[in-house]
Amino acid sequence: VIVGAGECGGRAAFALRQAGYDGPVTLIGEEPHHPYERPPLSKAILTDDNEPSPRWMSLPEALAEQRIEIVTRTSVNAIDRVGKRVSLSNGQSLAYDKLLLATGALPRALPMAPRPSERVAYLRNFSDALRIRAHLKPDSHIAIIGGGFIGLELAASARKRGADVTLIEAQPRILMRGVPEAIAGVIAERHVSEGVQLNCGIGLAGIAEEQDGVVVTLADGRRVNADCVVVGIGASPVTGLAADAGLAIDNGIAVDRLLQTSDPNIFAAGDCCSFPLDIYGGRRVRLESWRNAQDQGPLAARNMLGAAEPISAVPWFWSDQYDLTLQVAGLADGAASVVRRDMSDGAFILFQLGGDGRLLAASGIGRENAVARDIRLAEMLIAKRAHPLPEQLAAPEVKLKALLAA
Repeated sequence: VIVGAGECGGRAAFALRQAGYDGPVTLIGEEPHHPYERPPLSKAILTDDNEPSPRWMSLPEALAEQRIEIVTRTSVNAIDRVGKRVSLSNGQSLAYDKLLLATGALPRALPMAPRPSERVAYLRNFSDALRIRAHLKPDSHIAIIGGGFIGLELAASARKRGADVTLIEAQPRILMRGVPEAIAGVIAERHVSEGVQLNCGIGLAGIAEEQDGVVVTLADGRRVNADCVVVGIGASPVTGLAADAGLAIDNGIAVDRLLQTSDPNIFAAGDCCSFPLDIYGGRRVRLESWRNAQDQGPLAARNMLGAAEPISAVPWFWSDQYDLTLQVAGLADGAASVVRRDMSDGAFILFQLGGDGRLLAASGIGRENAVARDIRLAEMLIAKRAHPLPEQLAAPEVKLKALLAA
């Protein structure tokens, strides 16, 4: 039984079949849809000229072909670990031999904001994207709370649709936790050049929904009148079901290197779980990314069948804004120095090294796929725990592939 019919849970279901499992597989999801990809929600779903539809992870009929039963519009109310059963919101219960929790994460609520409505929105699912899309038109004004990846992608999509955008970030700059300041500066400049009103280092005093709009009051007394406010201030893992069942919780559902929870018959994967990463000394992390969901769903499936395959993937993330693509590989915490590699057409990569010279992370930005190849090679260097010379990383004529071979 798989709880959560998103990218992670859907891929796990197919991976069970690919690994040779022939028994029953049941996928349970709260939404009315089959598994679909979430990255387009802040991009193509908002900007496409045609009426949008979910970008399916696979064709819905493929589930039937693989004998994967999907139960939609249904949540799991409780886990009976002794009896190995889950109770569903539709009154039914299901027995399991192995259970996978792929419950994801939910947008963090802003206490002062009115409850989600047509004019105050959070972006989590396809219905949320449609609600926001309805406001993205040339005569509208969108206020976005939060200068992280989601807020910035929404701002770029709104500008592409012709809406005016005011973005408010309490931190001194955008992407404070996401990328180095030099890359954040490039993204900020691009948003300003596209007409986005950036307000960084300023808090909120209040948000009030009125009959014909929403008024956002800033801490300095300024008022922003908007047709819609979108709150994007981070996400929290969905752990209630696991906690109620007595499973260990540590910044998410705590799993080991095999994605196994404190119950050997229950696994967790994707945004909802925290796990130890060997390449960073066993440090426990939780990742909210498309790649992580893609990787961990199949890994959990194989380990549910006894593969005993540890987590080995290097964290990787990307974001598209206008014609800029940002890619990040690795985790930069503990970095002692930064080396910059300039590339053609203004693209560049920042390599972050530990005190011992080991490559910990790489962040790159450029038009389209300008940095994709080198970030992929950097990802491989990180996985190899390489100690490249800073002068080699800085020199564009030195191929990263050669450093990998060395």
